[in-house]
Amino acid sequence: MIQMLTNLVLAIAGNNDIKVVLILILFGLMVVGLVLGQELAFVLGGAGVIVGAVAMGDSGVTIAMTKIYDQMQSYSMVAIPMFVLMANFLTHSKVADGLFESIRYLLGPLKGGLGLAVILVSTVFAATTGIVGASVVTMGMLSLPILLRSGYKPSLACGMVCAGGSLGILIPPSIMLVSMGSYAEVSVGKIFFAAIVPGLTLSLGYIIYLMVVCHIHPDWGPAMSKEELAEMPMKKRITGSLVNLIPPLLLIVAVLGSIFGGIATPTEAAGVGAFFALILAILYKQFSMKMLYESIIDTAKTTAMVFIILFGAAAFTGVFMSLDGDQIISNWVLGMGIGKWGAFAIMMVIVFILGMFIDWLGIVMIVFPIFLPIMDQFGFDRLWLVAVTATMLQTCFMTPPFGFALFYVKGILPPEVKIQEVYKGVVPFIAIIVVVTVLCAAFPPLVTWLPSMLAG
Repeated sequence: MIQMLTNLVLAIAGNNDIKVVLILILFGLMVVGLVLGQELAFVLGGAGVIVGAVAMGDSGVTIAMTKIYDQMQSYSMVAIPMFVLMANFLTHSKVADGLFESIRYLLGPLKGGLGLAVILVSTVFAATTGIVGASVVTMGMLSLPILLRSGYKPSLACGMVCAGGSLGILIPPSIMLVSMGSYAEVSVGKIFFAAIVPGLTLSLGYIIYLMVVCHIHPDWGPAMSKEELAEMPMKKRITGSLVNLIPPLLLIVAVLGSIFGGIATPTEAAGVGAFFALILAILYKQFSMKMLYESIIDTAKTTAMVFIILFGAAAFTGVFMSLDGDQIISNWVLGMGIGKWGAFAIMMVIVFILGMFIDWLGIVMIVFPIFLPIMDQFGFDRLWLVAVTATMLQTCFMTPPFGFALFYVKGILPPEVKIQEVYKGVVPFIAIIVVVTVLCAAFPPLVTWLPSMLAG
């Protein structure tokens, strides 16, 4: 069978470079597999193994397997299950519940105040989790019934929950940043700090948008009524906000502070974070053997999903590189004469378009092997490039038709609110992400200043 495929490739290639034909077949198989609805891990891994076997026989399969083994040996990958476990403990501990309750009353007198509470709590919660699903679902269940009951425009309510919840994958700690740093061979600790300013800038952009749009259209985000505000005195709102803010801040300091101070590696800090999150669950009286079991099972499922995609992508990348795919595409892009910023713009556009159809992990595993060598030749700083790409990857959770956050939110909404409202609601927030990505590209110190201060 392999020999028949090899003969077919030779017949197709003719006088053309056979490596180019094989690379086209490699990506063609990937596209066909995705269009047919197959799982990304098996599409990437299967395409890599098949083309590797056709191109190089047994040695091609060996290359694919070796790349998988190399991926398994990456020490930084150990941080992924720990951060996922931390997120699950925090979700079950209901740390965000009290914080949102206090802040929504504190900001309730403002037009759009409930929306501001959603973004602020999402930002804090994002700094204690690394999973979009946990952040979006938690914030959606907490805030969407209240927002809709308070008269918020459904599309605006859906958009802010999608946008705020998606910050969990950008603001560290984040399993996306761990995976990207490991693949790009850049310090995960430095990437964590490179992503802080873009993440906070996005949060600020969302807040400004909400304040402006609710000022122009007061009926889109009405203030809380005096009767409802009277349920919680001002003193209790302030003290409640401060008290409920302390536990997540302690967790953030424990994780990011230990990395920034050079006390712990990101992997070690992930273990500390998971332990501290378990302590919070106990203190909030949410701990039980059932909660522990569910957290561990959810962690195992998420980790297995991430790792199997990484392994499939490693096989795909190994064969792609062995066919000199990086050099072939690099020569092609360089020959276009579009310059370094033209190549960078192409990369960002591809990331944005792919985000409409596949998740962040698949995008990273497809785009990085192609563009990292090209960006290296143009002299771009890899740390900066990874952080800017991570910022743009925020869109992949919100761009129709397949953004995960869209479906998480739709699953929480009452039946009368249609998916079209969710689609409309995310458009302004997607535009804000693009603007912040451009700002980070135009002003590199926004990304590089903080990691430059990192110990070691």
